[in-house]
Amino acid sequence: MATIEIGIIAKESIKPSSPTPIQLKTFNLSLLDQLAPATYIPLLLFYTTSDHTAAAGRSLQLKKSLSETLTRFYPFAGRIKDNSSIDCNDDGASFTEAQVSCLLSDILKAPDHEVLKQLLPINCEAFLEGRGCVLHVQANYFKCGGIGLGICLSHKIADAATLSTFIRSWANTASGLGQTVCPIFNTVSITPPRDISMTPPALENLKNRDDKSVTKRFVFNGSKIAALKTKAPSMSVKQATKVETVAALIWKCAMKASRTNFGSSSRLSALYQNVNIRNRTVPPLPNDSVGNFIGSFIARAEDSEAELHGLVAELRKGIEEFCKKAKRLPLSEDISVICEPQMEALRMLTSDDMDLYACTSWCRFPLYEAADFGWGKPIWVSSGIPPAKNMVFLMDTKGGDGIESWVRLSQEDMKLFECDQELLAYASLNPSIASY
Repeated sequence: MATIEIGIIAKESIKPSSPTPIQLKTFNLSLLDQLAPATYIPLLLFYTTSDHTAAAGRSLQLKKSLSETLTRFYPFAGRIKDNSSIDCNDDGASFTEAQVSCLLSDILKAPDHEVLKQLLPINCEAFLEGRGCVLHVQANYFKCGGIGLGICLSHKIADAATLSTFIRSWANTASGLGQTVCPIFNTVSITPPRDISMTPPALENLKNRDDKSVTKRFVFNGSKIAALKTKAPSMSVKQATKVETVAALIWKCAMKASRTNFGSSSRLSALYQNVNIRNRTVPPLPNDSVGNFIGSFIARAEDSEAELHGLVAELRKGIEEFCKKAKRLPLSEDISVICEPQMEALRMLTSDDMDLYACTSWCRFPLYEAADFGWGKPIWVSSGIPPAKNMVFLMDTKGGDGIESWVRLSQEDMKLFECDQELLAYASLNPSIASY
C-alpha cells in the first residue's frame, strides 16, 4: 500500500483566541534553538470511532481548542523570522482538513512509511520547509469515521518534550479534562542567544539522504526486551535500560550488514544519540519548559567483534560523560558540550571509512496518555519519518513496556538487516497495530 488518495476539504489559519500582548510580539530564540536544524518534528495520532457523523463536530472541537491553546503557546501562532527570533504576529497555525480514500484499518494492518508521510500537512523531508509557519496540523478523516491527526512543529522552537507538552495542553483544553498546561518559556535565561557564525547542523548535511535508502518498522515487545536485557550486563553496566539494549542491538545488526556489504569486518562505526537534558541539569528543569533542551553524544565501536554488552557499555559511557559536562547551568558558559558532538558528527559524515548512525528516542514521553481530545486515547502514535539514511527512531508501544522502532538504511544494508536472525529473535517486522 504505497499510495492513497487524499482530498483536501479545507485549509485555514487558526489564530489565538486572545491577541498576544505587544510586549511579547518578538520571541527570542535561545542558543540551543539557534543550533537546532530548520526542520519540523512530525507526529501522527490515530483514533477509531464507530460514529461516521462525528467528523464535523470533532473538527470544530479541534479548531476551537487549538485557538485557545495558542493563546498560551503564542509563539506557535507566529512566523519564524530568522535564526534569532519568531515574530509573534498571531498569523496562526496552518490547519488542513482532508478526506482519505481508505479505512483506518488499512493503514494500521501494515504501516507503510511512504503512506504515513502523505498524512502529514507538509513534507518533513524537505529541509527548507523549516522556515515560516511554526505549526502545521492536518486532520485526516477516514471512510470508517476514524481520524488521523498529522502535526508538524518547527524544531527551531521545540524538541520532542515540547511537542508532548503542547499535545497535552491542547488535548486537555479540547476534552475539558485534566489541568490547564501552561508552558514555561525559560530557554533564553538558561542558554542566552549568541551572534553565531556557524551554520546550524541541518540534516541535509547527512548526505546519507538519498533515494536508495528504505525505512522499515520493527517492534520489540516487553517480554522480548526483558530477555534481551539479560545479555546486556558487563563490568561497567550492571543493568541496562530498555533503550540502551534495543539501540545497541539495532546498531550491532546495522553494523554487521554494512561490514558485510563493504567486505570489511573492521569497518569503524559510531552512533550519535540525542539526550533530553531537562532532568540531567542541576537543578533539573521543569518538564514543561518550551524549547530545545537537547544534547548529544557519540558512542564508538572499533572492535571487529562488536558484542551487545560492549555496545551497551559504550552507550552508557557516552551518556555518563555527557551528563557530567552538561549538569551545570547556564549552559552558555561552555557550549562545547552541545556543539562538539554535532561538529564531530559532521566530520564523521565526510569520511568514507566509517558509518555514523543517529538514534532519537521518544521513549517515556507520555503521548498516548496525553493525547485524549475527548474521544479516547489514540489507538496508535507514530513519528516514523527518519529523514536520512542510517537514522533510527525509538518510541514506546501503547502498553509502555515495548519499543517500536523505525530504521532507515541503504537498500543493500536493509536487505541483510531485515533478515538478521539475531534481530528477528527479539523484534517483529512491521506487525499489525492490533497484534501487539
